[in-house]
Amino acid sequence: MMSIATETVRFFSKEWAEAARVAVDDGPDEAEMATKLNTYWEWIDRARTGYSYSWAIGVRDLPAELGGPSYLYLNWQDGHCVQGDVISPEKTVKADYVLLGDFATWRGLLAGERDPQRLIMYRQLRLQEGSDTLLFFRGVYFFVESVGAIGRIPAHF
Repeated sequence: MMSIATETVRFFSKEWAEAARVAVDDGPDEAEMATKLNTYWEWIDRARTGYSYSWAIGVRDLPAELGGPSYLYLNWQDGHCVQGDVISPEKTVKADYVLLGDFATWRGLLAGERDPQRLIMYRQLRLQEGSDTLLFFRGVYFFVESVGAIGRIPAHF
């Protein structure tokens, strides 16, 4: 069950990164699960089992007042998201999978105006680097649902 954050946090802050970690680790709530077939969620559970990779999901044109271009770093170990942090512009981005989108894409996601699946399909959130690209895309719906969970975090800019 997902613990939806109720307190609004600053976008790309340490608090937001931790809220993202909790949201993706908890998974969907009952209302979200009701929107898709049970077999879909069973597939997500199988994709997640034993998952041990890291993601850096960035915003290329984050305004300077929000910290400048940064990445949300999520580290998965054995199917659990164990670390959520922000990689600031001056730090080197190291992750198994690095994805990048623009600020408008992120704003649309957080406002509920952008579908996470379409963000990937239409390359608005694009894979830049990957240790095993085929493996990433074989489990892409697990990633999509995680991005959806991130998009439901109340955030301000």
